[in-house]
This record gives sequence, structure tokens and C-alpha cells, in this order.
Amino acid sequence: MGGKEEGMRLRYKDLLGLAHLTSEEIELILHTAAPFKKLFTRSIKKVPTLRGKTVAMLFYEPSTRTRTSFELAATRLSADVLSLAVASSSVQKGESLMDTALNLEAMKVDFIVLRHSVSGAPELLARGVRAHVVNAGDGNHEHPTQGLLDLFTIREKKKKMQGLTVTIIGDILHSRVARSNIWGLTKLGARVRLCGPATLVPADMRTAFGNGVEVTYNMKEALDGADVAYVLRLQLERQQENLFPSLREYHEFYGLDAKKLSWAKKDCLVMHPGPMNRGVEIDSVVADGPQSVILEQVTNGIAVRMAVLYLLAGSSSTLYVPAPEKAVERKAL
Repeated sequence: MGGKEEGMRLRYKDLLGLAHLTSEEIELILHTAAPFKKLFTRSIKKVPTLRGKTVAMLFYEPSTRTRTSFELAATRLSADVLSLAVASSSVQKGESLMDTALNLEAMKVDFIVLRHSVSGAPELLARGVRAHVVNAGDGNHEHPTQGLLDLFTIREKKKKMQGLTVTIIGDILHSRVARSNIWGLTKLGARVRLCGPATLVPADMRTAFGNGVEVTYNMKEALDGADVAYVLRLQLERQQENLFPSLREYHEFYGLDAKKLSWAKKDCLVMHPGPMNRGVEIDSVVADGPQSVILEQVTNGIAVRMAVLYLLAGSSSTLYVPAPEKAVERKAL
């Protein structure tokens, strides 16, 4: 690394979200990810940075891309990877999340990568263990590494972030990906438009995230002049009631197809966090078209997660802040 980022470190031992990161810290992670991506072009795609460290994967929800991406990131940093199969673990016997984590820590793991259905679970864990905790998605709260890889992809393609218009389409209400992206995009100077059915796009998002966020329920208005069209997955498993009449009607009004994409800028990027419901939230001709960077998001996810593990490993000097009576306060993002 070079320039003003040289010598900078993350202030915290954990990555729990982007809401409390500064724009400089986000830039540091993106800057650090770039040389890790260059590593992919080498015949041997590994560096010894985390040799002797152990990364535990603790996933309470199904995952393919995120889990595999973290495993590859840790492996390419030469760390040992421990994947806990929650479905067949002591969790099924009633063991609490904290007890599971403390047992992992007793095995001297250095990182715990956690995905959980309950918002705030990673923060709870971070306050109780010395290991670095990385949030791989918690409830409807945040998915910080997905947000970071999306920022990395946009900046790599557009060469900037300041002044871009990014339209996020779909199930905003249940999307932790949307929240992390909104925090990251607005901190780096992009304008964000949110679009979808009124039942899935809370009007108060404008006040929750500030002046850089607009809400509209009209796709043509949302895509007009857009630099990026970010399509979210319909999270039917999180919806407790019917929030739109049918999948067919949803696709007609909010599914991204060639006609709707034509309302955006000609060089508008098409993005999706996966997995895609083709023919519902996005058409195949768009998902596989020349403006799509969906597979590049997957590639960039490995580099960004390598950067996160690398930077957290270097933040051990700020693991504790002394407090009265020898107690400790653990910093967490």
C-alpha cells in the first residue's frame, strides 16, 4: 500500500457493519483489496500472511457464495479453516451461541465468521470473545463484506464513487445487503435511489440514512440517469405476510428487463448479490448481458474478504481499552 493509507489500521478488532466505519476506513479496506485481487493472476494464489491462524466458520443460515468466499479468502492467506456444521452440532442440543463461540475460542481460533438470523448476534458475540468476529450477515441488519465488495466492484468499473447514482431495486425492507450498501455508498459520496413496492420500501429510509437517499416506487423514475442498477433478491423466507399480489405482477413492475434497463445510462452496471431468481427480479438477458458485473462481484468478494481478515489481524493492539478494576471494553464496529 502507499499514499495516505500507508500505516493506517482499523480501529476495531471486529467487523460488524459499515454504519460506524468512517469513509477513510472504508477506503482503506478497498485500497487493501486491490493487491489481493492481483494475486489471483498468479499460478500460486496464496500468501503466508495468516499462517498459523485459524478462521472458524459459524453459519446458522444457509450460504454458498459468502461461506465459500470466506473459506477461499482464509485459505489464500494460509490460515487454517474450521467449518462448523451447525445442523449437526451441539446447537441442536440447545447449546447457546455464546457457549459455542467460547468452546471455539478454547480451541484457540483467531477469527469467527458468523452468519445468524438474529440481528445483533455478531455484536453480542464480539463483546464476549477475544477472537476477531466478522459479520457474514445478521438478520435484517447488515452484511458488511457484501457491501464492501459491491463498493469495490463499482469503483473498479467506474473509477470513482463521488457523484454516482446507484438505484437499489426490490426487497429493501428485509435486505441487510441494502443497508450495508446504503451506508457505504453515501459515505463515499454516491447518491442512492431505493425502488420497489411500497410494502417493501419503507418511506422512512430517507430520514434513516440522510439526504443522500431517495425513495420512489416508479421504476422509470428510479432508473433515469442511473449509473448502477442493483437488483435485490426477493427474500420470501423472511416475509411474514403477503407483501405483493404475485411473483408475476412483481416482475411486470419491478423485474429488471431490457426495456427497463434502457431507462438508465447506456453504461449502467447491473449488479445482484445472489442467488438470483431469474424471471422474477431479473431477466436472464440482463443478468448475462454486457452490462452485468454479477460474476465479477463474486470474484471481488474473495479479495475484499482477504483484505478484511488481513486488516483485522493487524488491529490486535487495539483489542482492549483499559477500564477500572481491570475490566475491559471490547471495541466493535
